Amino acid sequence: MEADFTTRAPSLARHFAAEAHNNAWANHRLLAACCRLRQEEFVAPRTSFFPSIKATLNHILTVDWFYLEILERSLAGQPPAQDPGRHFEPEEPFETCADISREQHAADKRLVSLCEGLDDAAMARPVLLPRRDGIHRDSVERILAHLFQHDIHHRGQVHAMLSGTSVKPPQLDEFYCANEASLRAEEFRELGFSEKEIWR
Repeated sequence: MEADFTTRAPSLARHFAAEAHNNAWANHRLLAACCRLRQEEFVAPRTSFFPSIKATLNHILTVDWFYLEILERSLAGQPPAQDPGRHFEPEEPFETCADISREQHAADKRLVSLCEGLDDAAMARPVLLPRRDGIHRDSVERILAHLFQHDIHHRGQVHAMLSGTSVKPPQLDEFYCANEASLRAEEFRELGFSEKEIWR
């Protein structure tokens, strides 16, 4: 059944909720492919910003942890945690794709839940962002946009690195085209997602 896009008023909060679901779906699809790699392929040195598939997937996860905590604490009216940099110590906390996949799915559920709890008024709420030179003030809208862009960027790098392995890179250049619902139906069942809940 195709979604009806003509009856809803535009909502920035709903857009970010859809982005969060898309982010989880893309991670699910990419990690399923990466988990089929032999461990030696998973850790092998490759040409990219980070030197392996393992390193890049660990980076996506640790950055998600960092920003999720910042967003959750800011929305709760709390200051940044005492040591936000702990999420990057060690830089690569997991050795296997199965472990990364488990933790990434948990982080993705947190991000979906966070975005589902927002309304348009929350987009301008302040976010206290810890940096090396102090605490910067930003907004929920900007930090979410940054986080989604960051994950897309590094997923693309993993996708390219997969081309040099025994596993075919999965298609990731989609964003919920209504006529392609059947192509993602099985993955949506695995994730517990539904087209109706996402698009309302």
